[in-house]
Amino acid sequence: MNVVSSRTRLVTAVVAACGLTALLAAPVAGHTAASGDDRSRPGEVITLTTARVGAPGNPPVAVVPFTDAVYASCADAPEGSRGCLTVGGVDHPYEIGQLEITVGQWVAFLNTVDPEGRDRLALYEDTEGSSAWPKYGQVDFDADARRGRHYSVAYPQWTDKPYGFANFLEAARLANSLDNGRILSKETRTEGRFAYVTYKVRLSPRTERGVYDLTRRNATRTSDSGFVVPSQNEWIKAAYYDPSGGGTYSYWKYPTNPGVFGDGAATAPSPTVLNPVTGDVTNAATQPLASYHASGLPAPSWCPGQVPPSVCDTANPIGLDPITYAGVYEGSLATVGQARTTSPWGTLDQGGNAVEWTDTITPPPAGPDAGRVWRRLHGGVSNAPAFQMWPSAVGLQPQDNVFYAHVYPWLGIRIGVIGNPAARS
Repeated sequence: MNVVSSRTRLVTAVVAACGLTALLAAPVAGHTAASGDDRSRPGEVITLTTARVGAPGNPPVAVVPFTDAVYASCADAPEGSRGCLTVGGVDHPYEIGQLEITVGQWVAFLNTVDPEGRDRLALYEDTEGSSAWPKYGQVDFDADARRGRHYSVAYPQWTDKPYGFANFLEAARLANSLDNGRILSKETRTEGRFAYVTYKVRLSPRTERGVYDLTRRNATRTSDSGFVVPSQNEWIKAAYYDPSGGGTYSYWKYPTNPGVFGDGAATAPSPTVLNPVTGDVTNAATQPLASYHASGLPAPSWCPGQVPPSVCDTANPIGLDPITYAGVYEGSLATVGQARTTSPWGTLDQGGNAVEWTDTITPPPAGPDAGRVWRRLHGGVSNAPAFQMWPSAVGLQPQDNVFYAHVYPWLGIRIGVIGNPAARS
């Protein structure tokens, strides 16, 4: 059984409410490739911390999409189970972002790769701005700004929130920018049983080729060393695989705690409570903790304090009436890392907050799909219930679904590292 996650059901509901159902099924055009890259302009500098993931050759686990169980293999899954996947096994050491890519980091990337503000790479939609979407708009654009400053964080509170309007091609361009950039420093540290690496990287404006060759629609990794978008297996291992043998078959039910498979949401982490005007987590002392919409409780939510509440509650770029808007758009993205609950490898926010892209290509949910390339996503969102944080929540979406930039503000990026990119800086 091909299963599409509740993200698709959410968009379907929004589209239906707007009378635009036909658009959902229409093929979505890919990004337009730039005619050339500005190779001379120095890029902005960002700092990226990764968690080291070891135990290469770990055993995988089998999952039936969106079911409350894991199995030693698909042969052990209930008879008649369709769509069973074997996930989580990785044969190499690697690193994965401790945190999601933030709005501040994304703005630095935009100003590096689009210094003239022409958006040749189709990296920006007006719906991402605070004028079009006061509650969720993260990035503002100013055509009259000076070179290299056309993009800015909409309000200061957004700087350390996850960037939430990404598609896979944008994530891959960020990985290429890092991969083509210059590593200014690399520092390793340990915190208890976790090992972290902090990179300071001057971004490159070259994004068409790098660890991904984006002249190819179905781009895969071209190198065994560099900055990458994690694969589905890399993402799942970092989120759920416990090298000490905790959980079921050494896999946790949530990226925050082992939980108990089969008990629904009974052992889910507590949901975050957010400061209503800053988005900071106010209940971090409650552990384990994640930003998701627990049943029977309000979703974690905030709106920039600079915006009048009446505008936050009603203004949206989709034209939804206030009642429908309030019912569909409840959860907000929290400041990265403030939930404080770590995965078995020391990452933060792999459960809840923004759902995250992987570079794993998967068949479309219903056979051939007009040539579009579909990729897997993971992590759940602040607007979704606990089951979206299970290892079986193997969502999928077209890699270039630009329509989502108009309706879905919770699509994020977590960068990984394979090999030793410092050796090539």
